[in-house]
Amino acid sequence: MKFLCIVYQDERIANAMSKAERQELDNVSLDHDESLRKSGRYIHSNALQFADTARTLRLQNGKVVVTDGPFAETREQVGGYILLEAQDMNEAIQLASTIPPLRLGGIEIRPVQELKHS
Repeated sequence: MKFLCIVYQDERIANAMSKAERQELDNVSLDHDESLRKSGRYIHSNALQFADTARTLRLQNGKVVVTDGPFAETREQVGGYILLEAQDMNEAIQLASTIPPLRLGGIEIRPVQELKHS
């Protein structure tokens, strides 16, 4: 079963980190990805640029309206994702609890619903 781990981060914490601290977190994260890859649980992951680079699209009165920034104004923003293979939610929680950027905020885990044509 596939699970999407959505990484939330408080960008104020990330911005306060030194270049060396950010690089260390990147290195630890890449090492973690490699560990998951070797275990056969890793599918894909990526970090995202900060929320101020985002655009949100909404359909209003039949027209697409584009606004700057993320969908919601919150203290934490989506910072990346990891797509995992796990037997069930319990194993997904166990795997996600070791994701290094957890220290910057939180991780939301959702089972992937694979869509199929009928």
